[in-house]
Amino acid sequence: MRLAVLAMVLGLMAPATAAPAQAVDSDEPTDAELAELHAAIGESEVEGVAWYTDKAAGEVVVMADSTVTGGERNDVRRAAGDKIGALDLQRLEGEFRPVRQPGSPGATIQGSGTRCSLGFNVRRGPKLYLITAGHCGNDVASWRIGRKNTQKIGPTVKSRFPGGDYALVRYDSRSLVRPSGFVPGKAYVGRKVTRVGSTTGKHSGVVTAVGVTVRYPGGDLVRNLIQTNICAEPGDSGGPLSSGRHALGITSGSAGGNCPAPGLSLYQPIKPVLEAYGVQFYR
Repeated sequence: MRLAVLAMVLGLMAPATAAPAQAVDSDEPTDAELAELHAAIGESEVEGVAWYTDKAAGEVVVMADSTVTGGERNDVRRAAGDKIGALDLQRLEGEFRPVRQPGSPGATIQGSGTRCSLGFNVRRGPKLYLITAGHCGNDVASWRIGRKNTQKIGPTVKSRFPGGDYALVRYDSRSLVRPSGFVPGKAYVGRKVTRVGSTTGKHSGVVTAVGVTVRYPGGDLVRNLIQTNICAEPGDSGGPLSSGRHALGITSGSAGGNCPAPGLSLYQPIKPVLEAYGVQFYR
């Protein structure tokens, strides 16, 4: 980046005449131009892509999964228009999908033939709830827990997907253990994190991007996600992403990466969920 810099060492040298400072043109895109490019990628309506703005690099990074054809990648390039120089179009071997698992045995939480993962336990007044993925909540009216699917949890109270990806499930059973103990945290690039899912258990890695938008198969668009280099597999949806006691998000989807090998996974940040439902963590 070319910057115009005007420097003076006080007390050592005072020029007789000072030339006026002049702005130097920069080839780097402005924040407004990057925002326009980010929006233009969404207007291309290509499925199987996720994208985010990297202001430090001055570019919009677009990841196209294995379902995206050469013609569709060209659609993305055409959408960039005269800002194509700020486009970093990458190809992934995997496929972006919400990581729910229909009809699988050994579920952590399941109902209506869908298996997902319990995220975080929260409360609103005297009532207790759990948070899971919205694409799970859309499919399931009433949940059960346990490998034999015998213990009732309760109903899905609210669910959002697409746009966001989160759901609220009420505990109707008082006999279930419902630990909490987290506090809300913020994801940032490079933060060490751990994900837990009902299929693959516990895996750790780092946050690789924030503010990610993905268009899942079927055109479902989800915005402002956290991206990590951790694997995730079907059935892990809704599981917690945390850093120590800090709750960061819940699993939304992935683009392959058979555990325990590293992968690429996406998470709904937790703070907007707490605000949307008026719930909080407890000890």
